[in-house]
Amino acid sequence: MVSITERIVRAPAERVYSVLSDGWSYADWVVGTTHIRKVDSGWPAPGAKLRHKSGPWPVSVRDRSESLACEPGRMLLLKVQVWPLGEGQAKFTLDPLDAQATRVTLQEQFTEGPLLNVRNKVGDAFLHFRNAEVLERLADLAERR
Repeated sequence: MVSITERIVRAPAERVYSVLSDGWSYADWVVGTTHIRKVDSGWPAPGAKLRHKSGPWPVSVRDRSESLACEPGRMLLLKVQVWPLGEGQAKFTLDPLDAQATRVTLQEQFTEGPLLNVRNKVGDAFLHFRNAEVLERLADLAERR
């Protein structure tokens, strides 16, 4: 199952990418991430990791995300932990519409774990609304930078 969510951001692609590539801002726009513990030097180069906490206190867990691929100003592909439900991939694609607007497409899918083969309307709706919120937060940051 691949969830696809899009949003038009009123900012140039380079500015949107600057938010995506700022590992310390990850908790500001990724729903469920609460605290950044460490950002590898070179983030978001492939292989670099973010170490963070996910979930509400007092049950938050230590988690991590890893960059699998990036094209500055165009794309970021992440391997994300969805503990205890498995792992997934989140791909952000940036398509400049003009000098001041970018279409951001977020494709997310499970790649390992118990939710890999589970697909239902409740899960699809949850993932879509979560990712719409992720893109809204990303847009807020990019539009105000």
